[in-house]
Amino acid sequence: MEWQESLPATTELFPSLQSSSEIEGFYPILPKSDAVFTFLHPESVNGLRSQLLLTVKKFSSSPQNPMDSGATVDEQNGKVIVEASAVIEAGAHLIGPCYVGPKAEIRHGAYVRAYSWICSGAVVGHASETKHSVLLPGAKAPHFNYVGDSILGKGVNLGAGTKISNLRNDGGEVHLLIDEKRIGSGLRKFGAILGEGCQLGCNSVTNPGVILGCNSIVWPNATVTGVHAADSKHR
Repeated sequence: MEWQESLPATTELFPSLQSSSEIEGFYPILPKSDAVFTFLHPESVNGLRSQLLLTVKKFSSSPQNPMDSGATVDEQNGKVIVEASAVIEAGAHLIGPCYVGPKAEIRHGAYVRAYSWICSGAVVGHASETKHSVLLPGAKAPHFNYVGDSILGKGVNLGAGTKISNLRNDGGEVHLLIDEKRIGSGLRKFGAILGEGCQLGCNSVTNPGVILGCNSIVWPNATVTGVHAADSKHR
């Protein structure tokens, strides 16, 4: 399809995944031939849900029990797997299935919901919530953030109060805005895909279906819509 040529390729959005030998713990395999957002489709055989379930099945038990640190855990629908070197603070709540990688941080008051894949060195901070999302190595949602149905690349940082909106007000299909054309994603819930190094200022908002190329910058209090190339700036 012609519109796919206007989408940043997975290798452009997440170049560090090409040198996977340097990554600790487990991380997802993102699509290269299909549009990257297809990874978020709940019924995809190679999507987030399927890959995360296969990953947690590799563990007979969690290397670290987060309850030892004062966190609470809900494993009614799947395992909560936390690597031994991850930092889990008291007051966090984790719902399975989910995976927390080596040296990741889940801070006090964090809410890690089902199908959250928190890779090595990533941060889910105080009063931040993740759901059906991937924080790739070193991505940070550190203060009062919401991350739903999204992929955050290496080194992405969300300013305090930044929200990634994943659902239209009318509950309809999320569209991507590409060169002023609306393209259906096939997803009812789709937040944002943020390439490596993106920096989002405090209290900024991404509307459903946003894709930002690497090193893009969103100014504080700004709202972003659509698909944008690397190094884009939004104010």
